[in-house]
This record gives sequence, C-alpha cells and structure tokens, in this order.
Amino acid sequence: MERFARLVAAYFIMNDSWGNLSKATQAQSNLVWRSDSLPAMQNKLVVGNRRSYGDVCVNDGGTIFDATGLNKFISFDKATGVVRCEAGVTLWQLAKIAVPHGWFLPVTPGTGFVTIAGAVANDVHGKNHHVAGSFGCYVKRFELRRSNGEVLICSETEHTDFFAATIGGLGLTGFIAWVEIALKPLHHSLMAVESVSYSSYKEFLTLSAESEKTHEYCVSWIDCLSDAGQGVFFRANHAQEGGLGNNFNTSKRRVPAFVGAGFPLVNRLSVKLFNAAYIRAHSGDKQYTETIAKFFYPLDSVLNWNRIYGRKGFYQFQCVVPFESAEVLSEMLARIAASNQGSFLSVLKTMGSIKSPALLSFCRPGVTLALDFPNRGDKTKQLIATLEKITVAAGGAIYPAKDAMMSSETFEKSFPKLTEFVKFIDPEFSSSFWRRVRA
Repeated sequence: MERFARLVAAYFIMNDSWGNLSKATQAQSNLVWRSDSLPAMQNKLVVGNRRSYGDVCVNDGGTIFDATGLNKFISFDKATGVVRCEAGVTLWQLAKIAVPHGWFLPVTPGTGFVTIAGAVANDVHGKNHHVAGSFGCYVKRFELRRSNGEVLICSETEHTDFFAATIGGLGLTGFIAWVEIALKPLHHSLMAVESVSYSSYKEFLTLSAESEKTHEYCVSWIDCLSDAGQGVFFRANHAQEGGLGNNFNTSKRRVPAFVGAGFPLVNRLSVKLFNAAYIRAHSGDKQYTETIAKFFYPLDSVLNWNRIYGRKGFYQFQCVVPFESAEVLSEMLARIAASNQGSFLSVLKTMGSIKSPALLSFCRPGVTLALDFPNRGDKTKQLIATLEKITVAAGGAIYPAKDAMMSSETFEKSFPKLTEFVKFIDPEFSSSFWRRVRA
C-alpha cells in the first residue's frame, strides 16, 4: 500500500535559511520512508539540513518536506568505496563511518552538516576543485521520485537527462530518495598543512598557481577590510602517517540563542580586531598537522555560529570569474574595503577545469570569492548589487546556494544551459529562490 508523507497542517513563520534572512510562512511535513510518495499539490519542495544561506531551501507560501529523517545507510562496499545512503544522511555522518575503513569524501564543502541530497542538488565544491572537480563528478546513481508517480534511477547511463538536470538542480526536479557515490581511498586521517601569509591579491594568484602543482587542497583567507588584499594561504595534502583514527565528534559548543536575538557580534570594530589578530597569528610560513574534521569543517566546531550576526541575519556573497577577467576581483575587494562591510569569514580560491555533469553547476574555471555581510539594510544590498554587476560584466556567475539577492537577469547569464534545464523541473515543485529568479 502506498504511503504518504504526513503533513503538518499548521502554517508557521520561521527563519528558514542559514543566513536568518528569509522569514517564510510555509507548511512542513516530515518524510519517514524513502518510498514515501508526496501528496499531489502545487508549490512543494523537499529540503534537508537547510544550510543554504539564501532561499533555495525556502518555500514561502508553499509546503516543505523535511528529509533529514531519511538518514539510513543502504549499502557500503568497503573494498571499492561505493556507498549508497538515504537523502538525509549528512556528509559528517558519512565521513564518520567511512574514514575508519580507509575512505573519505572525494569533494566536501566547508561544513559537514550538508545532507548528501543537498550536496547533489547544489553540486557543492571544496578546496580541491582544481584536481577533483565538483561533488557531481562522483555521483554514480540516485533515485528520483517525480510527482507524476515516476521513479527514475538516474546515472550516466540511465535517464541521463534527469541525471544532468538533478545534479545542481536546486531540488526542483523531484524528490531525491537515495544517492550512491564513489568515495576516495584514505590512508591516514590527519592533514599535513602549510600556511603562507601574502600581502596582495597578485601574490595570492602566484601562490595558487605554484601550490596547485604540489597540493591537493588549496584555499585562502583574505582580509576583506584591507586595501592591499593581504591574507593567509593554506595548502594541504593527506598526511603520510597517523593512522585512521575517528575524530568526528560532534561539538557541544554553541552560540546561545540570546546572542542571536540580542546584538550582532560581527561589526566593524570586531572584524578589524579579529583580522589584525589573525594576520599576526599566521605571520610567516608554518607547517603543522590537523585532523580531517578540523581542516575541512572548522566552523562546525561551534554549533549555531550563524547567530553571531544578530537577529537581522547576514548575506553571503559568492562569485566566480574567469581567469582572464580575474583582475576584477581587485576592484571588488577595494569596494568592500571602502564600504567597511564584510566579516572575518572571507574565502578566496581558484577553481579548475574539470567539467561537472550538471546543467546548472556553479563550478567553472576561474577565481571564486566568498564572504559574509552582516545585514545593514540598504547599504549592504547596494554593495552586493554592485558586486553582482561586476561579476556579470566579467562573464562570471553567482552561487545560488549562497544567494539571497540575485536578479533573474544575472541568473540567466550565470547559467547558459538554463533553458535546457527548465524542461526537467517537476511541475509541482518550486522554491522562493526559483520564483525570485524567474520573475
């Protein structure tokens, strides 16, 4: 007998994105079985841990189906590293299971609290994009359940059109019930890390070009309030010793609710003080080892860290511009510094040429900049709009998973295969993001 997801009929108002910006009035249902069929209704969306910063996981006026309860492992071939798990399994949970057996995620973003279906839907990337590509490159198969009753097993050889549309498809092609991915072999659970301070954006580009020849993981922190563009470059490889200890312990540290409800800890003074201290702490070149959890997921060590921005929330902006237009990032950084906005969570790195199978993948060759902006109303919106215009003029793109402001024109220019993608949207699925960029 066909089972239906249980719908909570009461509507409610909530902050429903990690940026605490989107106050949505929406119904919620919790998925219990991966074989659940969603009720026939317009304007629905399946969501995971809701770690997207903007509104791709928000469905104002509609219904969301929470898949975090679908957190079971279906199979794990310890000889080949191929694992199949339900949609709501987080990357943290997967890594915790896989690492002791000598396997690790081939690609991971900066938080392990993303669900595996969310990683597929946003085609996430990591610090090793220059040699590994995006998450979608390692997806072998998944089950896609459509509103018309179709159950599609999608891969590079089966339903290839839906395979390409669903990876990076922002959850709009249907309900991803389970995902099968290929992990990468791992011999030690420590990371050999080097930090190198740099004094300008030009120096960062030189460091990137050199480091990518010898290191699997490359990323940099940049002082967004510095006119010169100084920062710290981190490069790392998996260590050659240390064994396979399991260091994925969930943190008990958290930012209390009263901080987020009271006043923002991120302000001009705190950012300037933090950035100056960070530069001093990483002056010179350093070599050290870190656990996998600490290297890949530093922010996960403090739960609810998004509350430090206060009750008004924050915007995250992430763009990528082609290498041939990379000089425009100097202009962006100058404008950010002049605005006295930004935060200490500022990331600058390059992306490689490995092509994603996704129609709507953000990932492409170039330089990507990501940083947070405490919500200061119109002043912040104007700055982000300016950065967006510079990105588009340079032939770049904005990352939907981080976005809360992108215009429909920018969305179309960021994703040239958009017209092809639209053919595969489930007619009953939608999101606040989709309605905003398709207005």
